[in-house]
Amino acid sequence: MPKEGRLLKRADFLRVYDKGRRFEGRFMTVFILPAEREIHRVGVTATKKAIGNAVMRNRTKRLLRESFRLSRVEIDAITTKYDWVLNARRSLLHVKLDKPLAELRAIAARIGSENILPANNANARE
Repeated sequence: MPKEGRLLKRADFLRVYDKGRRFEGRFMTVFILPAEREIHRVGVTATKKAIGNAVMRNRTKRLLRESFRLSRVEIDAITTKYDWVLNARRSLLHVKLDKPLAELRAIAARIGSENILPANNANARE
């Protein structure tokens, strides 16, 4: 994934968490916020508390990154460009790629059909 397509700074992650929309799934929680750039950008997190040691965290992050990469057709079909943060859940530890991929594609389809905007965001932190 090219550097310009990734969220790298803590401030970017916090902005998406605070002002974006949240979508809960079985294997991940997805936060989105309309992007300031003309491309979709993604950041992936896996916490020690939720996932475990570094080996497990790295595996879950690889699964989420690959799911995002394979979902690019569905994601690029969304006209509004978003910053995405994918948070791994513990249930992701024991599955193969097909399940998180299907879940992310379903979330992307939902986002595309709803034309999500953060106008009245009930999930925002105050």
